[in-house]
Amino acid sequence: MNTFSLALAESLAMVGRLDPKLVEIVALSLQVSLASIALSALVALPLGAAVAVASFPGRRAIVVVLNALLGLPAVVVGLAIYLLLSRAGPLGSLGILFTPSAMVAAQAILVFPLLAALTRQVVADGYEETREQLTSLGASTWTSAIALLVDARYTLVTIVLAGFGRAISEVGAVMIVGGNIDGVTRVMTTAIALETSKGDLPLALGLGLVLLAIVLALNVAASLVKESVQRRHG
Repeated sequence: MNTFSLALAESLAMVGRLDPKLVEIVALSLQVSLASIALSALVALPLGAAVAVASFPGRRAIVVVLNALLGLPAVVVGLAIYLLLSRAGPLGSLGILFTPSAMVAAQAILVFPLLAALTRQVVADGYEETREQLTSLGASTWTSAIALLVDARYTLVTIVLAGFGRAISEVGAVMIVGGNIDGVTRVMTTAIALETSKGDLPLALGLGLVLLAIVLALNVAASLVKESVQRRHG
């Protein structure tokens, strides 16, 4: 057997026996990404809905900025968070650099534009269809935003799943602010990069297989939600 075949066989064995090191890394990855997507969604979804239905000076500029930030490089987010949290930075007194908390902050900021921009578009489309009805009912801006968020809840689940997928597969920002410390801040993506550079292919491949399985599960979930929405409106 060649090196790849041996490494693949060992990686499958590690996954099958739930290797403690692999489980620890996967668990931290899920913990960080779930916390970041929850934190980001709590702010991004209401904000995106409000921008979609409200009328105020600078609204168009906010929409342009949100759309532009969809292509925000992860390493730029990581660098900005690092400068803020370093000892010489304005938030250095928090002492959370190279901790999971810093990684949560980086991922939350990274996925925020995605959640906010897509939510704004979904709610704006719904508002165009129901504007007259909401106006006739005397609904305020916030009431309209909340009503449209509830109505689009299935689509929003798909958006949140997409955000989670981006968060858990991100490597640049979390490596900068987390430091990739074994047993402390090492997540799947950073561990894959490190173990590959060290030549530990079985662990890298095992983590890669788990990451692919998670991404595949997210896509299946998103497809099921989309089909549910189509049946609901069909």
